[in-house]
Amino acid sequence: QVQLVESGGGLVQAGGSLRLSCAASERTFSRYSMGWFRQAPGKEREFVAAISWSGGSPYYADSVKGRFTISRDNAKNTVYLQMNSLKPEDTAVYYCAADTAWGRVRTGSAYYDYWGQGTQVTVSS
Repeated sequence: QVQLVESGGGLVQAGGSLRLSCAASERTFSRYSMGWFRQAPGKEREFVAAISWSGGSPYYADSVKGRFTISRDNAKNTVYLQMNSLKPEDTAVYYCAADTAWGRVRTGSAYYDYWGQGTQVTVSS
């Protein structure tokens, strides 16, 4: 059982930056692809970014491409989401998730086996 704990959320003005962190409880974290998802009030959870077990093959939703960067440090069992040029429409609860199946990075939430509790990001205009 992998436990994931997100941190780094908060309130920021439009155009600002935040860095989210997601710490995993298991060393097996280094074997898993990791993803970030978000859910805004009244909307479905959506894919934001994902990264392979090695840190390669980052993949982004079109809405965040060029503004967000996903990275990981396997020595620290942590995955990050650097968010720049934030917009009010980025306001949501952000979740990290682990995909334990070996293979390419995937964007569908159904593929992810473990989820964190979420961290709130609010961008004011």
